[in-house]
Amino acid sequence: MLKRSALLNFIWVLLAAAAAARAPVALPPKDVSPEPRDVASPEAIVQAVYSVISGPLGAPRDWQRLRSLMAPGAIFVVTGGGADGVIKTRSFSVEDYIAASSKAIANMAFYEHGVVSQVWRYAHIATVVSPYESRHAPADAPFQRGINTFQLATDGERWRIISISWEGETPAFPLPAEAAAALRGS
Repeated sequence: MLKRSALLNFIWVLLAAAAAARAPVALPPKDVSPEPRDVASPEAIVQAVYSVISGPLGAPRDWQRLRSLMAPGAIFVVTGGGADGVIKTRSFSVEDYIAASSKAIANMAFYEHGVVSQVWRYAHIATVVSPYESRHAPADAPFQRGINTFQLATDGERWRIISISWEGETPAFPLPAEAAAALRGS
């Protein structure tokens, strides 16, 4: 049964990849220039994302700033268990993420605090591991914790986000001790 499930998941991933490859890539508007400080390093671009997505109930987010951080074709990917207990992975374009987030912030305040716990670099790419905590108010206890990973690339002038992937903490998958410690130390 496990082999059959793994095979079906693999086929689903291949079909999704094929559909994504055929989908037109939405380029950011040409007039969207990043703040140089936002794209100066992997650490800076990650903190810029947290700054954009966080804010009080109904407050508009600076989506142009978010767009300026992203590479053409960048994606957001969430993995987690559904109500049925089945692990699912969903990916969103930048515009799909903005649309979904805009609806959500109309009904709730959202503050995400993350720390950069690991940065792995090679040549012009980097992977950033960032444990996070989500709150409804800055002083509230977190309602969610998890791990974000950021895939980045640089042209030597600035960094761009290729993808942001995350999974929330669950009883079955608590944050690793070093991730929890990084959050406590921030």
